[in-house]
Amino acid sequence: MFKSQLITALFILFFCLSPIYGDFDYMQLVLTWPPSFCYPRGTCKRTSNNFMIHGLWPEKKGFRLEFCSGGKAYKKFELHDHIVNDLDHHWIKMKFTEQDAKQKQPLWNHEYTRHGRCCFNLYDQNAYFLLAMRLKDKLDLLRTLRNHRITPGTKHTFDEIKSAIKTVTNQVDPDIKCVKHINGVEELNEIGICYTPSAGSFYPCRQSNTCDETGTAILFR
Repeated sequence: MFKSQLITALFILFFCLSPIYGDFDYMQLVLTWPPSFCYPRGTCKRTSNNFMIHGLWPEKKGFRLEFCSGGKAYKKFELHDHIVNDLDHHWIKMKFTEQDAKQKQPLWNHEYTRHGRCCFNLYDQNAYFLLAMRLKDKLDLLRTLRNHRITPGTKHTFDEIKSAIKTVTNQVDPDIKCVKHINGVEELNEIGICYTPSAGSFYPCRQSNTCDETGTAILFR
């Protein structure tokens, strides 16, 4: 009896402490650079030569909202829905085959369950995924970088990369994320672009501080 009451109390406490959906200050569109994500070769079952969506993350000033209470659970898209092919073009699960990615939908399920439900009062499941794809297309970061002579295989400073990105964010700071796959070689891994909850304007991103900002060259693999 006591054990049952304790479990019930803990469940209620966990529910009360879970973030309530809709209570966020901004959201971050996180775009992954596949050649970095899939290094070394053989890590991924398929890849892309353009930035891919990692996620669209609602955030507060100082922390990221995750696994929010409220909202509806992820519902698998039917294979005949047009959105499935669109998602598999913009939001690829690179460590899965195309068939498994479309049928099992592990990445989309994970991202919506962990992040998407936190903005359910503004965006239902369809709207959430459609918004992320629309924002990605509107940015076209690969073309932006190329226009500033930042092309795959070259190295550039943090400030050079940041300045190029800011030409399409109305000079609002993005969050540039780096990794080191090879000892001593820092490389561009992801770019976060932040927006107001309505996605009507850009918003300064909280910085992850994973890149060397002192002038060391960063590889755009």
